Amino acid sequence: MITNQTKIRVRYGETDQMGYVYYGNYAQFFEVGRVEWLRALGASYKSLEESGIMLPVIELNIKYMKPARYDDLLTITTKLSKKPLVKIEFDFEVRNEKEELLTTGYTSLVFMDMKKNKPIKAPAYLLEQIYSQFN
Repeated sequence: MITNQTKIRVRYGETDQMGYVYYGNYAQFFEVGRVEWLRALGASYKSLEESGIMLPVIELNIKYMKPARYDDLLTITTKLSKKPLVKIEFDFEVRNEKEELLTTGYTSLVFMDMKKNKPIKAPAYLLEQIYSQFN
C-alpha cells in the first residue's frame, strides 16, 4: 500500500504534567500524516475543498504502547489501508528516534459533497493517482 513518513518534534505545549504527549494530540499527529500523505500523492485538502469535497473523520482508533515525550522527534508513518471508494482509510504508526513503536492508529474518512452534505465517490483524479501507485 502507499506509505508516507512525516517527522514531528513534540512541543512543550503538547505534553501533560507527566511530560508525556497528551493523548488527544495523537489525532492531530494523524491529521498531519494524512495531509502530508495527500501532498506526496500530488493532492491536498485545500484542492479537495476548493472542488467542493470535504473529508470528515468518521472513525478513529488509537492504541498507546509507550509515551512520547517533550522534544522527541517522532516519525508518523501513514499508510493507505485499502483502495478508496466513498471512504478512505489509513493506518498509522508513531515511532521515536530510537525506532521504538509508541502508538498505532486507524482513521476512516468519507468523501462528502460540501453543498449537498452527502457522501460521494472519491474524485477520479485522486483515484488515478492512487491506482497508479498500486501497479
